[in-house]
Amino acid sequence: MSTRDIIINKLREAFLPESLDVADESHLHEGHAGHRPGGETHFRVYIVSPAFEGKSRIERHRMVNATLEAELRGSVHALAIRAQAPGEAAR
Repeated sequence: MSTRDIIINKLREAFLPESLDVADESHLHEGHAGHRPGGETHFRVYIVSPAFEGKSRIERHRMVNATLEAELRGSVHALAIRAQAPGEAAR
């Protein structure tokens, strides 16, 4: 299973998102710190979930980071997060 698939599965299980997109952007970071041949080092997450209602941006990021703790300690070098509650996505 790819790192992207693991991230998707963990986020789906933890947040039951209305919308989720996980993009492997490793190819954009070739030659930069943390990049490895084969990619799967730099990801961008867009997630919309009721779990983020009433939470600050920092709290939302901490929630996602905690869910992906093992991946962030392992193969994932960078994770860009856009976490929103329903109704915020149109803003």
